[in-house]
Amino acid sequence: MKYKIVVDSCCELPDPYKKEERFQRIPLGLEVGDYRILDDDSFDQKEFLEKVAAYPQCPKSSCPSPERFMEAYHCEAEEVYVVTLSSHLSGSYNSAELGRNLYHEKYGGKKIHVVDSESASCGETQLAMRIMQYKEAGLSFEETVEKIEVFKRRMKTYFVLDNLETLRKNGRLTGVKALVASTLNIKPVMIGNLGMIEQKGQAIGINKALAKMADNLVADVAHPEKRTLMISHCNCPQRAEYMRSLMEKRASYKNVVILDTAGISSMYANDGGIIVTL
Repeated sequence: MKYKIVVDSCCELPDPYKKEERFQRIPLGLEVGDYRILDDDSFDQKEFLEKVAAYPQCPKSSCPSPERFMEAYHCEAEEVYVVTLSSHLSGSYNSAELGRNLYHEKYGGKKIHVVDSESASCGETQLAMRIMQYKEAGLSFEETVEKIEVFKRRMKTYFVLDNLETLRKNGRLTGVKALVASTLNIKPVMIGNLGMIEQKGQAIGINKALAKMADNLVADVAHPEKRTLMISHCNCPQRAEYMRSLMEKRASYKNVVILDTAGISSMYANDGGIIVTL
């Protein structure tokens, strides 16, 4: 039985899967003033970050249309699994759901399950990779849907950013009670909780904040040796490797994957941001 995994472009696929026929990535739009691009394979992170840094206002994103998702579902695969950016951050999930309804109206029945990741970036990657594992292990559509929804609830998403301005200006920090001045070099440790952003702690300086994030993550996850540790970074590979070393000093993992953020994740994380899922 053929299956397909559709993700939106906030998902960072590892290199071996970017051209894999089982996967399709649907781009969101990015806008920095008059500069408008799609978050696809042509995305230039360096150019984009320079545009964001020079722009006094907030960059924006636009989700794919329901018709774009519907087109992705119209394929030979008998089962389609969709993973989107948290519905609290984007309209991508709603578009994917509407696309499913449009597909059924136009083409008839097909098994399509849309997952609201309640996360972003490598959180979406975790879910997409899990779905592939379940299908390659021979699980049915119903079994895969049940297991991925359980895994989603257990997955933890943490992040430390050098710059929270995009999230703040876009109104994504309503669950954060206190944000201190960046001039004090105090870095909040953030967590995604059911798709909403909350502050878990803070530390003076980025390295201490990363260490605090590592402590919180390891304490928050049972049996890390059975999990894949994923780290997405925005233009800071050395910081990602440092985060990896912090995590590996605290626990063992089934696998470790380091990814560079694509367009949407780069917009929210900003230059120097680190996102970790387990």
